[in-house]
Amino acid sequence: MFDLNSFLHSYFIGKKQAAHWSSKQSVMTKYIFVTGGVTSSLGKGIIAASLAKLLQARGFTTTIQKFDPYINVDPGTLNPYEHGECYVTEDGAETDLDLGHYERFLNTHTSQANNVTTGRIYQHVINKEREGAYLGKTVQVIPHITDEIKRRMLLLGEHNQYDIVITELGGTVGDIESLPYIEAVRQLKWEMGNENCLVVHLTLIPYLKAAKELKTKPTQHSVKMMSEHGLLPDVLVCRTEEPLYKDLKRKIALFCNVTQDAVIEALDADTIYGVPLEMMRERLDVICLEKLQMPMGKEPDMVKWKEFLNKLRYPKSKVTIGLIGKYVELQDAYKSILEALIHAGAMNECKVEVRNIHSEYLTKDDAKEKLHNVDAILVAPGFGSRGIEGKIDAIRYARVNKMPFFGICLGMQMACVEFARNVLNMPKAHSTEMDPDTDQGVICMMEEQKTITQKGGTMRLGSYDCAITEGSIAAAVYGSTNITERHRHRYEFNNTYLEAFENAGFKPVGKNPDTDLVEIVELKDHPFYVGVQFHPEYKSTVESPHPLFVAFIKAAKDAQEQRNATAKRTFEKSNA
Repeated sequence: MFDLNSFLHSYFIGKKQAAHWSSKQSVMTKYIFVTGGVTSSLGKGIIAASLAKLLQARGFTTTIQKFDPYINVDPGTLNPYEHGECYVTEDGAETDLDLGHYERFLNTHTSQANNVTTGRIYQHVINKEREGAYLGKTVQVIPHITDEIKRRMLLLGEHNQYDIVITELGGTVGDIESLPYIEAVRQLKWEMGNENCLVVHLTLIPYLKAAKELKTKPTQHSVKMMSEHGLLPDVLVCRTEEPLYKDLKRKIALFCNVTQDAVIEALDADTIYGVPLEMMRERLDVICLEKLQMPMGKEPDMVKWKEFLNKLRYPKSKVTIGLIGKYVELQDAYKSILEALIHAGAMNECKVEVRNIHSEYLTKDDAKEKLHNVDAILVAPGFGSRGIEGKIDAIRYARVNKMPFFGICLGMQMACVEFARNVLNMPKAHSTEMDPDTDQGVICMMEEQKTITQKGGTMRLGSYDCAITEGSIAAAVYGSTNITERHRHRYEFNNTYLEAFENAGFKPVGKNPDTDLVEIVELKDHPFYVGVQFHPEYKSTVESPHPLFVAFIKAAKDAQEQRNATAKRTFEKSNA
């Protein structure tokens, strides 16, 4: 069992005995906490990821974790409209979407340990109380909840595998749910010392157009509220629409009790991927290292990052992707897909314009009107029956018109349903998720899921093997016949119908070698028609764009060029 007092004792003993930073055996992990004030959605996750990227580029081993103040045990049962997408890690944890940012920026995997919620904290403490672990003591927020929060905060650095652990605290200072986390950080700073524990506070400097002024009062009040709970920031990162002039930085520093060089300007960026370079220009990494009394390491190597940004900002062409989904009103519901399209677009030196098409309002009658002017169609994941028929109609349009198609999870399942209905002459074909009574369930619940009653964390989650058929599009795209991908589903292709699909040219080219679960399907005699049961978007990063997305965007470019060439020939012929 983790003993906080023993850990802190060994920490300071180890610190005194450390001869210098280069001796890895003597190095102890340093901790940076990223908090937010004034309003939500300022971008704590992007700032945390950007700082981590810069520290990583300097040669430090770095990881990021997210502490969410809601009482849900994890985001797995949350509505995408309310919380955005649920991100899945390699080890099968259903986590906050910010972990996707961490992986995309750092190009490293996160895990269950990188996302902690208030629900998980309380669940652990209550379970211990039921076991009698507290020996009859009254269980309280302080010290029991805050001790568990501190234990989790220090867990990733327990064995010194990281030089720096960055912890993002969800919510904003002043939220009643956030108070135990603020108190836990206050205690850690007192116990570990300012040179080992740093607070970066993200806040807002609004620009009032009527007065033509930047206003610092919201930031001052945010810091004052934090100080009322015994915690002061070491670094202020100020989101702003206009540059912060020198006297304004001095005023912020004076009233917020930080050094002037620790007031960091965070101007609105044209892309989140530009933020690390902006933070490097503002010397955020340097200031944090100085305050943590750490060496500077090497100069940040951001060459690949700059190459990616250059391709992103100066594309040579443009394609339009029709994103067919049921949560399109909230962009965060498909965050990883949108970012994967950006990565793939940059790889193809192509701007990807995403046209959101709500599947609930798409029908067979208006499919042509809504889809004829897109270059490719992506049918997104989801759950439930709402909008299903619209997805099926979009897939039919892509199949009949030989338009590049990419179906992910539910998108792949509905491709199977569409093919069964319109090619295999199975009019009642469906998924038993949407129609439990159908006698043509081409998609059905996985056997191991049939006895499960609890919803949270019980789906097929995490990374699984997939064996790909040689000569398939997928094998060419991956450059391999053995891959691993992340899953999040309860339903699968019904292998009873496998032979009928294969005979009609609908090929299962990827299967799990242990369970024979169909993972990838392709359609014969189609330029690009790929459906996958897994979620490839979770593994796409800036430095390693996912090959399926890269191939999909290339197919969209090729289709556009072919269509333009045909239109040109038709025009020339008519005017000859």
